[in-house]
This record gives sequence, structure tokens and C-alpha cells, in this order.
Amino acid sequence: MMAPTPPHPIVVSPFGVVYAVGLLVAVFAIMIVLAFVIRKFLRDRSRSGPGDWSESKPDTDNASAFMTASMQGVIEKLRTQEKELARLHLVAQERAQESERLTEEVTRNMPTGLLLVSATGAIGSSNPAAEEALGMRPLRYRSYKDVLGAECELTRMLTACLKDGQTFQRAEVEHVTTEGEARHLGVTISPIFRPARNMARAAGSPASAPEKKISGALCLMSDLTELTALQKQIRWKENLAALGEMSAGIAHEFKNAVATVSGYAQMIRSEAPAGGDIRESADRILDQTRALTHVVTEFLRFAKPLEICYETVPMHSLVQSIADELHEVIPQCTIAQQGSFEELPGDEALLRQALLNLARNGAEAAQAGGNTPRLTISGTIEDLGGRKWQRICVADNGPGIPQSDLPKIFLPFYTTKSEGTGLGLAVVQKVALQHGGSVEARNQPGGGAEFLLWLPLRQESSPSLFPSQAARI
Repeated sequence: MMAPTPPHPIVVSPFGVVYAVGLLVAVFAIMIVLAFVIRKFLRDRSRSGPGDWSESKPDTDNASAFMTASMQGVIEKLRTQEKELARLHLVAQERAQESERLTEEVTRNMPTGLLLVSATGAIGSSNPAAEEALGMRPLRYRSYKDVLGAECELTRMLTACLKDGQTFQRAEVEHVTTEGEARHLGVTISPIFRPARNMARAAGSPASAPEKKISGALCLMSDLTELTALQKQIRWKENLAALGEMSAGIAHEFKNAVATVSGYAQMIRSEAPAGGDIRESADRILDQTRALTHVVTEFLRFAKPLEICYETVPMHSLVQSIADELHEVIPQCTIAQQGSFEELPGDEALLRQALLNLARNGAEAAQAGGNTPRLTISGTIEDLGGRKWQRICVADNGPGIPQSDLPKIFLPFYTTKSEGTGLGLAVVQKVALQHGGSVEARNQPGGGAEFLLWLPLRQESSPSLFPSQAARI
């Protein structure tokens, strides 16, 4: 909720002030004229003898009546002008209050975030859009360095604006909220100037332009997180399309060459005596050709377009079957299930492959870290963007993912394993995208990594690409 805006000071129309001053000058002139008339009357009366007193009395009465009537007229005019000034003052005050209310409504309902920072660094005004974009409220009367953080790029830009008067137009910055959520903001920052008091210049010196002093900074911001995610997804799909076109011919020729090498190695192995060096070398060649064949097969599976056969997939039983399958492959791995899983439309085989890749990746990471593998697969139903989503979290007790690797783990052929192909997580992302969902990876505060898979509970003609503002694809 916005802090109340202090009331505007009373505004008096300059026309009313000038009119009142003119009226006072007119009254003063009238009083001088009356004083002059009375003085002349008294001087004439003093010159006349005592016998003329009875004859001058009517003139004295007429002068007194004239003076009284004139003063009453002036007083009535003053009262009338006083009422007019009060009316004008009331109208000006109502206009100021109406302007203030309109300004507050416009600021409150702006879709763009607004921050007004004073020269001392205090946030003088903000609106709900700014509080939502920064993930913090209230903002008013707080230092922008305390709100944004001293090392934030937005803090440095505001400091440069307040100190040097720099203007930033349509800049893009990263901001991390107090909850650890990264947001991509588009900002425009401009200084606010006010005329500075000029010192008295020497006689004969040329007139200089009025100096300006920075009294604050105006910052407009928009949350571009979803737009940035959309751009990344578009680039990702374009790269997949180009990769698929290029890989079709290359992989075919590569498989033919590997098959030829494997055939000759099998012939050499069959003709070589047992236990000899030639037979051992042939076995090594066969092992390497099998590994290369596996890589090519995975590559083709990743590069070719996915053909999704939509059906109703019971996620609870699917997760249970994946846990059983992983336990057979890695018996020492402990797998816990919790939360709610609902049925959703999708390709069961592809979803099984994606979840199995995530679970196996977590178990192998825990093993590599020297821990007994322990996985937790939890499900929740989220209502975001007017749609319902199945959120599946696969958490492990491994060492976690290095911060430098987090932005790259979904890239094809990127792996930190000595025997990995680097396509497992890339396939998971492709399956999620084809189902209109997303996947993200992050480290847990208590250790270990977790992968979040978002899948829509209902497919639409134009599926949303953003199940969560926290999704980073």
C-alpha cells in the first residue's frame, strides 16, 4: 500500500493578490481625499465668526454624512472582495486536491514501475508496479542502496544519474529479489533538474545561462523476465531446427564409417589367436565403436523432431515405475516420493525418458560426490498465469552444481562427466518444450541440486511458454 501523499500547500491566485493590493491602494487614496476635505472644512469654519456657527452647521452635517457613506461603501467593497478571494481560494484548493488525486490514481495504475529518488538517495515516491518488479515493499522513504543492494547494476546507474546527471534509455539489468529470484528489468533513468540560485554578477559582465542543480532522479522500469525467457526459447528452437538439418547427413555417414570399422575389428578378432595382443587391440576397437554408436544414436534422437502421441498420462504411477527402474539400476539409491501427481496429456514414453534422465543424473551426481544416493521426487499443482501446472521436483543429496555451470547444463554436448554424452539434460529440455512446459535447475540451500519440471495439466492451441516467473530455460 502506498504511503499517503502530504497535502498540497494552500495556493492563492496571483490575480487575487494583485486585486487586493490595488483595492487597498484605492481605499488609502479615498481616505487621503476625505482627510483633505475635512481639513479644508475645519479651516473655513475657523475663519468664520461665532455668529456664523448656526449657518455652517448644515455643511458640517453634510460632510459627516458624506464621509460616513464613503467609508461604508469602502467597507462593503472590502467585504465583497474578501468573499471573492475566499471563493477563489476554495476553487484553487479543490483543483489542487483533484490534481493530486488524479496523479495518485495514474501512478498507482501504471503498468510500468516508477521510482522517484531524491538527491539524498531516499525514494520519495513509488507505485505497486515497481514494488512488484523489485519484489519488495514498501519502498517509500528508504534508501535505494538499501533496497537494491550496493553492488546492483541498477544502484550504480542511479548513483551515476544523481552524481553526474547521466541519462540511461532502455537499459537492461539483472536484479535479484530478497527471495533469491533473478529478474530481468528494462529501465529508463533520467535526472531531475531545478534552477540553482545565481550569485550576483559584476556590473558589465555578460549574462550567463541559469545554472541547474540535480534534485533527484526518475526511474521507469518494466519486468522483462518472461520476454527474455521467450527470446531464449525461440533461439533454442531455431538452433534445434538448424542442428537437425545439419546432423541428418553427417550422422548417417558417420554411422556407416563406424559400422565399417566395427566389421573389420570383428574380422581381426575372429582370426587372431586368443590371449594375443592383436585380439586385445581388436576388443578395444570394438568397445570404442560401440561407444561412438551410442553417441550417434543419442545425437540423432536429440536432433530429430519429436513426434508426440498425446494420451492421458497417470503421473503418479509413472513416477513410481521410474523409481523402481532406477532402484534396479542403482540398488543403493534411496528414492522417496511425496506430494500430489495428477493425470495430464502427453507422450508417456517421452515423459518417462525425461524423468528417468533427471533421476539418473541426480543419483550419479550423489555417487560421484561420495554420498549414498538419496533422491526425493515431489509433486505439486500450481495455478500460474490462469492455468494449472504439474510441478515435479527431483532433488538429490549430491555436491550441487557449480554456479558457472548452471547456465550451460542444458546445452547439447556439455557435460562434466568423463563418460557422459552431454545430451541427457538437453533431451529433457526438448521434451519439456514440446509439451508446452519448461525445466530449470538450481542448488538447494542445504546442499544438493534440484530440477524442476513444469508440465501443463491441459494442452491449449497456443500453450504458454512461461509456467513460472522463476523458470529459467
